[in-house]
This record gives sequence, structure tokens and C-alpha cells, in this order.
Amino acid sequence: MIIQFSSLIENSPKAPGVYLMYDADGMLLYVGKAKNLNARLKQYNDISKLEWHKRVMRSLVARVEWTTTATESDALVLEEHLIKTQKPKYNIILTDGKMYPMLMLTGHEFPHLVKFRARPVQKKDVFGPYPSVSALNSAIKQIQKVCQVRTCTDSFMNNRARPCLLHQIGRCSAPCINKDKGTYDQNVKLARKILSGDTQSAVKELSEQMTAASNQMNYELAAELRDKISDLSATIKSGKRSDKNPGPDWMKSFDALENWLGFKIERVSVFDNSHLFGKNPVGAMVVFDRTGFIKSEYRHFKLRDNARAGNDISMMEEFLKRSKASGLVIVDGGKAQWNIAKKVLDDSVIVLGITKGEVRDGDEHFIMPDGKIERNLSKDSPIFLLLRRVRDEAHRFAISFHRRTRAKSAITSALDEIEGIGAARKRALLHHFGSVRQIADSSPADLARAPGISKAVAQKIYAHFH
Repeated sequence: MIIQFSSLIENSPKAPGVYLMYDADGMLLYVGKAKNLNARLKQYNDISKLEWHKRVMRSLVARVEWTTTATESDALVLEEHLIKTQKPKYNIILTDGKMYPMLMLTGHEFPHLVKFRARPVQKKDVFGPYPSVSALNSAIKQIQKVCQVRTCTDSFMNNRARPCLLHQIGRCSAPCINKDKGTYDQNVKLARKILSGDTQSAVKELSEQMTAASNQMNYELAAELRDKISDLSATIKSGKRSDKNPGPDWMKSFDALENWLGFKIERVSVFDNSHLFGKNPVGAMVVFDRTGFIKSEYRHFKLRDNARAGNDISMMEEFLKRSKASGLVIVDGGKAQWNIAKKVLDDSVIVLGITKGEVRDGDEHFIMPDGKIERNLSKDSPIFLLLRRVRDEAHRFAISFHRRTRAKSAITSALDEIEGIGAARKRALLHHFGSVRQIADSSPADLARAPGISKAVAQKIYAHFH
């Protein structure tokens, strides 16, 4: 449940005193003084109006306490005493003048992302601060994958004769060569939304583009947009959780799930499929127990019976047969998926189905082990949130595997298009260079160093990619 900061301070007094801010684990984050506690604390309601270095601190606050004093001077003395004795994390940081890492989009004709720690040199398009460099780098990586905005310097861009590797791996739209400013401006606009936290609007925009591309039968573009939506949605969901250490809330939710189902559960497997119009069909199984996700037991499946491709029920049947799942099995889909799981799996296996309903996010229904439909589970209950979380993890795992499978298929097709490159030479090239992107970026001389590749064939390969 998301706690609104305003609810934490609604009973704060209109009197002088000291306020103390704590995180969800009870750590004292910050101590401050005020002539009027109520008025001062209300200034924290709008996080965007805080100083750059206080935004991270405010985002972590889960509890606020206060102590009133007779005068403002008394509050100053108490504040100083608490800071010296309790050493609140963010008072120390702010005293030391440490600056958190931040990010900005430059005002260049083709804006690029810049990391910095000093005071911002511009007022517009400055984002952060981020709690760590790794968090900042994750944000940049996300923008690169979804928006393909450049990160290179202006001088590097202006001196390029061909796109760099980031373009080859789909992380930059290469404005150094491709001067389509209209498209690039749209990418920057999308990046600005994501970095500003308006992710739902960004997802909606991408979804509309995907629908339009699909209606125009541009399935390649539709697939790319779907992957971007998946990446962005996964980031939204995973940004507020840690699977490595689920903590007591996870265990409480697991206990609630057991009570709800009426079964003792040792192990749970969650299944999902992924394909694009029947192409590159794959399945995925994620596993969890009361301690959290068991990633060492995750499994991917490639469809063996191609006659099943594109048929979600038939694909699910094959993957379930091969899984040898036990305990509780959760299938993502409707009654048909639930029925096939009951048919395929051993009678000792408990089967639970998750249906998406008419509204895909927030309207989930559940097919209980006895086949009855449960529609009344509270949307903010621990059980509902746990089931949605594990369903999303299975979906993420399936989508990421499908993306890699499709990419490998595209890579193989790229080499197949070159005359004179048979299976043996293809294997030799991939073994020598590691990927088609490396092959595409290699010179004729480098290509000729691969086993079985003559100078003439190397020149042919080079010409194909250039």
C-alpha cells in the first residue's frame, strides 16, 4: 500500500518544535526544526518543490514524529542535540555537502543525456537526484532501450562517419547519421515523460503506436514497440521491490495464500507463454516459496511441436507436460488454460488460474482449485498483490526469453541472406566473433581471419552489411 506523505503529517501541531523523519525500516533519516511544525511539514508535500538534495530523503519517508517546544529557540537547541546524538543519515550527508548524482537532457538540436553531481547548469530538463550511481545508470539504460536517445558528447557525434555500437544494439537512433529531427524529438519527449515519472502516459503513447503499426500490418515495428512497453512496465513494477530479500511481508502474504486456498504449500510454479503471431513460440516457468523467488529453478521452454505454434492452449499443454511441476501451479489465462493444466498434471498438483478480465490491470479474476471463479478478492489484499507480482514475474521471464529467441532468429536470417555462407561458415563466424553485430562491425581484413573465410567471402560479407 502506498502511504501518502500528507497522511503522515495531518495531525501535526501549529507550534514550534522538532520533527523526525523515518524510513520503512525505522531508520532515522532527518531531523529538522520549525517555528510552526504544521506549516513546515506541509512544505514537504510537493516533492518537486524541494531542493535537489532533499528529494531522495523525502521519497524514503514512511513515518514522521514531532516534539513540541516552548519557543523556536528551544527547538533549535533540541534539533542540535538530536543531530549530534542520533546522527540522522541525511543531516550528515547534507552537512558534508555531498551531491547526489543527477541527469539532464541538454538543449542541443539533438539532446543527449548527461550525468553530473554539481549544481545544474540549466533549469529545464534536469532529473533526479538518484540515490546511487547504479540507480542513475539503470535510468539511462532504460531511456536508451525505450527512447534511443544518445549519450555521446556533441564533439563525438559531430565527428562520426557511421553509427557507433550503441546504434547496432538498438540503444541509440544515431542522429549523427540519421538527421530525422521530428522522430528524434518524439523520442526526447517520451524520455522526458519517463524521467519525470509520467510512465503511465509513456506506456499509453507506446501502446497507441503499437496498435497503429499492427493495423498497418507493420508487425516488425509492432514487435519492437511491444518490447519497449514490456521493458518499461517491468521497470515500473520492479522499481518498488526487491526480489532478493522479500522480507516479512512476503512471508505474511504467502501464509495468507495458504489460508485462502486451504492447502499447505511448499513450492509454487507459475507458467506463461509468449509468441508473435505464432513466430518464435516459447514458454516460461518461474518458481517461488515462502522465502521468495527461486531463480535457480526458473525454466525456459522452446516449442518442440511446431503444429502447436500460435495456439496458447496447445503450447501450454506441451510446456506443462515437460515441466514435471509439483505442489501449486499457477497458469496465466482463462478457464481453457486451467482445464488443460488439470488434464495434464498429476492429480496431486493444485491448479490456480489468473484471468485478466476486461480491464487488464486491476480486474484480475481467479479460477480456484475446485474450478469456481473468485471475483471478490480485494485489490489491495496481500494475496491479490502477491499473485499479481508472481504473474508479472512469469510474464517478464517469458517475454525476455522470447525477445532473445526472436533476436537470434533475426541474426540467423541476416547471415542466411549472404550468398556463399552455409551452415559451417555461419557457425565459424559466430564462434569467432560472438555475434552478428560484431561481424557487421568488422573490416574485411578482420573477417578474413575467421576460419574458412576467404578474402573474397570476407569482402562479400562486408558489402552486405555496408
